[in-house]
Amino acid sequence: MGYLQFGRHGIRQIIRFKDAVNDSVVVNPLLYASQGLRYNRKLQVILTTDIDKLGKAGDTVKVAPGYFRNHLMPKLLAVPNIDKFAYLLTEQRKIYQPTEEVKQEDVILVSESKEDMMKEYEKAALRLDKAKLVLRRLINVQKAKLRESKDDPLELRIPVTKKALVAEIARQLCVNITPENLHLPSPLSTVGEYEVPLRLPRSIALPEGKLNWTLKVKIRSK
Repeated sequence: MGYLQFGRHGIRQIIRFKDAVNDSVVVNPLLYASQGLRYNRKLQVILTTDIDKLGKAGDTVKVAPGYFRNHLMPKLLAVPNIDKFAYLLTEQRKIYQPTEEVKQEDVILVSESKEDMMKEYEKAALRLDKAKLVLRRLINVQKAKLRESKDDPLELRIPVTKKALVAEIARQLCVNITPENLHLPSPLSTVGEYEVPLRLPRSIALPEGKLNWTLKVKIRSK
């Protein structure tokens, strides 16, 4: 009985000595189990995101195996501390996180004056007035066959509305207007050339010899 007690005491002293000297020393869990002690083994993992009361992304921490297996690993919140994962995380931080040397310059927003805005409006109005909008649309084949003469205009399958003209102006001329800027009582329903009056602010001066702003539109059969 004395030998048994001495053996247990010696094993306890070995475990305490190793825990005190070096935490990284691998101790056989059977030594703990034979003495009725709990083997508190910790895993070293690398965090992939910030976790409260544990650490920040990139930190190497020690956690319980069950906590890592059941919580951290399924949610990809941490990876084992091995060379492969450490290298991958380091390379990802280089790509997705800006370095401290790169400083973002302050962006200063300069508000445009009324004069500059009026100049831009005048340029857009002159572009609309001098340009010709060309559209290609499908015609109504049945009505085209029933024409009395070839000089009769070809009717379109789908008439051109204000919204269609606004979209084509933005695409072809790079000028943004609203349907209210076009005076078009009814959609354009036949092939041909048109002059659509423009409703622009009176503050935009008209060129000499012009009474109003107009937009030239040419519709061709497709």
